[in-house]
Amino acid sequence: VTESRLDLEDLHLYATPREQRFRRFASLEFEGQLYMTPHDFIQAVTSDEPKCAKKWRSLSKQELNQILMETPPVWKGSSKLFRNLNEKGVISYTEYLFLLCILTKPHAGFRIAFNMFDTDGNEMVDKKEFLVLQEIFRKKNEKREKRGDEAKRAMLRLQLYGYHTSTNSVLKTEGEDLVPRSYWDTLRRSTSQALFSDLAERADDISSSLSDTTLLVHFFGKKGKAELNFEDFYRFMDNLQTEVLEIEFLSYSNGMNTISEEDFAHILLRYTNVENTSSYLENMRCSIPEEKGITFEEFRSFFQFLNNLEDFTIAMQMYNFASRSIGQDEFKRAVYVATGVKLSPHLVNTVFKIFDVDRDDQLSYKEFIGIMKDRLNRGFRGYKPIQRYTTFKSCVRKELYSR
Repeated sequence: VTESRLDLEDLHLYATPREQRFRRFASLEFEGQLYMTPHDFIQAVTSDEPKCAKKWRSLSKQELNQILMETPPVWKGSSKLFRNLNEKGVISYTEYLFLLCILTKPHAGFRIAFNMFDTDGNEMVDKKEFLVLQEIFRKKNEKREKRGDEAKRAMLRLQLYGYHTSTNSVLKTEGEDLVPRSYWDTLRRSTSQALFSDLAERADDISSSLSDTTLLVHFFGKKGKAELNFEDFYRFMDNLQTEVLEIEFLSYSNGMNTISEEDFAHILLRYTNVENTSSYLENMRCSIPEEKGITFEEFRSFFQFLNNLEDFTIAMQMYNFASRSIGQDEFKRAVYVATGVKLSPHLVNTVFKIFDVDRDDQLSYKEFIGIMKDRLNRGFRGYKPIQRYTTFKSCVRKELYSR
């Protein structure tokens, strides 16, 4: 990047919140385009700010090629992929948005995502089909661009997409005034509009303007000729969800098999817009005097349920169309009917004690659904750090373990 650092920092004023977060956590630059490492991505979805001030390190072509040469194939993926790659990987802005989409989708949505990419319907996704992602998110981003200095906006496009000016879209333009709000909805709608013949004609142009990334090599091989089947695609998405949850859980468990109910509350509230979090925490401390702990399986099952929140909301509206409060048995039954996820009695009780602020042992729509919709948007918006209160029991528990 030839422009001065000050000019590049000025670009923050022209960036959307998602772009700002990507630029804040990204640590690599190649031919003017910014990239995250796998470590950067994990930090971006589990921390409020980078642990240290990021300075974009310029990669040489040789360094990039070496990173890509060491990228494992998709069949060698695991729930430790991002941790194992650590700094040896490059993730573009559009791939960052795609990975965020994955984190908030239920397993049933994995098939929908695969079918959206499989535009020719042959049950396999190739590199050409996957590259439509670049055009879809770029197109949505152009609709959100802030007006102002065109030169600065062109520099921002270069940082995020790797080119100065817009390329011709592979998407139809009908109904653009009805563009959905979320990137997942944009992906779902726009991919269904993309014709494979159009993409095939433009694939070479798209590829020539982009550098290969860790994700492209992981999915399609070093030569880009491999194809991705649904089983491998499903496994990648499931592994990514599991890995992020493991990282969050381990950051609080200190090597133990459980986290405290209070730590669970902190994790739930950290991405939300709740103003007075102390009231929720204090309410839970009074309601659960004896710490039992939340296991990883309980933790994971709750977030699997959250990724099905839309279906649960519909079930609740059908269960009591007046949106009245419900008890723990009704809640547990509604979760299972709507999502197929079984929550343990202790986990349900903990959730009730966190969100039942009026202490009537009932959970209202407003007390839970509204707050959890914010939590579900992890990574799509910044969150305010929550002051972490530690109970005396938690201190003793962790002190004993450290010995």
